[in-house]
Amino acid sequence: MMTSHERLKAALEHREPDRIPFDLGAAAVTSININSLRALKKYLGLPGDVKLRDRITQIAHVEQDMIDALKIDVKSACPKASRIRGLERDLGLEDGYDRIVDEWGMGWRMPQKGGHYYDLFKSPLAGLETIKEVENYPWPDALDMARYADMKVEADRIVKTEKMGFFLERMSSGMWEHAMWMRGYEQFFMDMMTNPGLVQAIMEKILEINMQYWERAIEAVGDNLLVVSMADDLGSQNSLLVDLQDYKEQIWPFHKRLFDFIKAKAKSKVYIFFHNDGAVMETFPLLIEAGVDIMNPFQVNCDGMDTKKFKKEFGKELTIWGGSCDNQQVMPFGTPQQVRDETRRRIEDLAPGGGFVFAPIHVIQAGVPPENIMAWWETLQKYGNY
Repeated sequence: MMTSHERLKAALEHREPDRIPFDLGAAAVTSININSLRALKKYLGLPGDVKLRDRITQIAHVEQDMIDALKIDVKSACPKASRIRGLERDLGLEDGYDRIVDEWGMGWRMPQKGGHYYDLFKSPLAGLETIKEVENYPWPDALDMARYADMKVEADRIVKTEKMGFFLERMSSGMWEHAMWMRGYEQFFMDMMTNPGLVQAIMEKILEINMQYWERAIEAVGDNLLVVSMADDLGSQNSLLVDLQDYKEQIWPFHKRLFDFIKAKAKSKVYIFFHNDGAVMETFPLLIEAGVDIMNPFQVNCDGMDTKKFKKEFGKELTIWGGSCDNQQVMPFGTPQQVRDETRRRIEDLAPGGGFVFAPIHVIQAGVPPENIMAWWETLQKYGNY
């Protein structure tokens, strides 16, 4: 029997380990809503309440009791909050919404009643007109050492003591996605056509911050490094968000520069985990060229996202981390048997030859029945051995 670290490493090397490695909650994008985890713990008879991991997304900490119960193979080290509050504010309640401003100056709000997570309501760069204004904006300080407190201790414990698969989390969302949030989607898409210089200035600044974070985080964890987390949602349900050529010319160079930088700084082989939602199959060749090793999540119910076709065309170059069961219809609304059938199908398509990490397709949302979560997990136990 392999250790969890050996199991994950084998899968990433496109070898068949003893069983498919399983992640729930190591990555922010493979986690579970706090209310769903609370319901799952109650269903399994596990004592104690659940802790919040991230306020905006309302995802939970998946703690040791659940890791043991579900035989989870991966843990993460995450950056801590900065000591410098900067633009960060708690705005309290207004018109039935709880509102906050994050360290980037973006405003987020969640309905006080019935809310499941926070939505963006303020884009701080929306009114900027010049590159000089971008340069003068009060950006977060990625070099604040408070972000890296205990990161080495956590990494040593995960890898050397617990022998778990190791996942190093990012400081923020994806560079392009983050730029769009800060500028506003409509304005940013207009900028790509009419003001590309401003787009480049915003992206350059976010790239600089990302490079500062990753250089220090990689140095902090040392030889424990295995998987690093990156993201940028390039697709919608039915297509890419922009034409592939526009992505290649204006955004892709920033991805390649960052991924090359990370791999150059790493002291050993590092795998780039790239979260990329939607109908994005046509982006895979470019992302492979940029240095991506792992695609997450593989949203199986989007146009063109065929797991069998993926395995045939890209299965030797990319690992799928996720892709285990349709999370828009089957997981929340299907029967346990429908969950089992769907999950078995994805295992049969993606597992042969390694290159597959079993994980949810994005966050398990509020309201997903614990019976369905367990049917999903039980299918892994039944069909996940090599």
